[in-house]
This record gives sequence, structure tokens and C-alpha cells, in this order.
Amino acid sequence: MEQERKIPKHIAIILDGNGRWAKKRGLPRNAGHVQGSRTVEKMCKEVYNAGVDYLTVYAFSTENWSRPQSEVDAIMKLLSSYLKDCLKRSKKNNMSVKVLGDISRLPTEMQEQIKELEEVSKDFDGLHFQVALNYGGRDEIIRGMHRAALDRKEKGLSMEDITEEEFSSYLDTKDIPDPDLLIRTSGEQRLSNYLLWQLAYAEFYFTDTLWPDFDKKELEKAIDFYNGRDRRFGGIKES
Repeated sequence: MEQERKIPKHIAIILDGNGRWAKKRGLPRNAGHVQGSRTVEKMCKEVYNAGVDYLTVYAFSTENWSRPQSEVDAIMKLLSSYLKDCLKRSKKNNMSVKVLGDISRLPTEMQEQIKELEEVSKDFDGLHFQVALNYGGRDEIIRGMHRAALDRKEKGLSMEDITEEEFSSYLDTKDIPDPDLLIRTSGEQRLSNYLLWQLAYAEFYFTDTLWPDFDKKELEKAIDFYNGRDRRFGGIKES
């Protein structure tokens, strides 16, 4: 009997290769970021059609501020435009959107866009789409520690008896299941400070395909890889 194909409930993606995609074509780096944002839009549709419930993408890291100012400015402008489009698409596709990361460093207009987008889409029950903006895994854990310490201080509780489950509730991904599958494009094989807590038991899939070229066929390859893994947690095989 043919084994039923397993679909990961939550896929996380490191969108890598936009700059190299543009360079190969003699285009400015921002052209790669523009094409990459179009691929994100397509993948939201493809992963949902495949049966995936949650998609989280790494759009801008805490380390990305060190890039040339002209590139940072171009990315911020592109992200602002993307958030506007995302508001329309979330309504059209019944897609809830949440932003992970410390948004306080983002432009004020963008912070307002994020708040509106999250509020408008919070009850939509189609694809759950998370975008990591000014996000770093270590920064998230530290911010979570601060929130946990302050909360327990106000309640007169000790930090010594805090559980993993409780600590997870102080992270940006509160109420979001941990990823089952991580995809990183462009041939790089590192986490780059992405979802360090949440990826503890995820399967890692690396592909040489540059992000702007990632498509339905590449997604299917990643899911096939996931199906080939023998998923075990503490010696117990995943059902």
C-alpha cells in the first residue's frame, strides 16, 4: 500500500539569493529584492494549495542594517509597498498576517502599516503568514526573557520554575506551532540567527536555487525531502 504523503504543517524559509540573482543578470541588487517579493507572493498561494497551514519568511534581519544605506533604504521602501499589497491580499485570500521581530526600529509609517495589517487580518483562517522584519533569533530570546522576568516580577513568581511551554509564550511566535521544515535557498547552509528556539526539531532542506527562481516544482522537492525523513522526537517516531 502506498504511504500517504505527509505535508508539513509549518514551513519556514530563509529567502536567500536575491542579490546574486540580480548580479547574474547585470541588474541592480534591488531588482533582485523586487523579484524576490513576487516569489513570496506566489509561494503564499502554492504552500496553501499544498495543504500547509503556516508559512514564515525571513525578510529583514537585525544584521541587515549593516548593508549599504542605499540598499537598506531601497529595501524599506519595497517592504512598505509590500505591506500595502499584503493588506489587500490578506482580505482577498482570507490570510492572517503577523510580523515577527522588534518593529520599533522600523520607520513610523511602516509600524502603523504592520499594526493595521495584523489587526485587520487577525481572525482570517486561511494561510497563517508570518514575516520576520528586523528579526534576530538571539534578540527574540532576550526580549522574551525580559518579558518573562517582568511578568513574573509583577506576579511575585520565581523564574526558576518557568517551563519551555511558558517561555515560548513570551516569544514573537506565541500561539504559532514550531516549523516542521526549514528551507534555505541559494546553497548556503546556516541558520543566520533565524528562529533559533523554534527550529529545534525541524528538518532542514538546502537548495542551490536562488530565491527569485524558487517555484512550485522546487517546493514539491522540499516536501518530498520532508517525506523521506524519519521524524523522531526523543526516540518516538512522529505519527
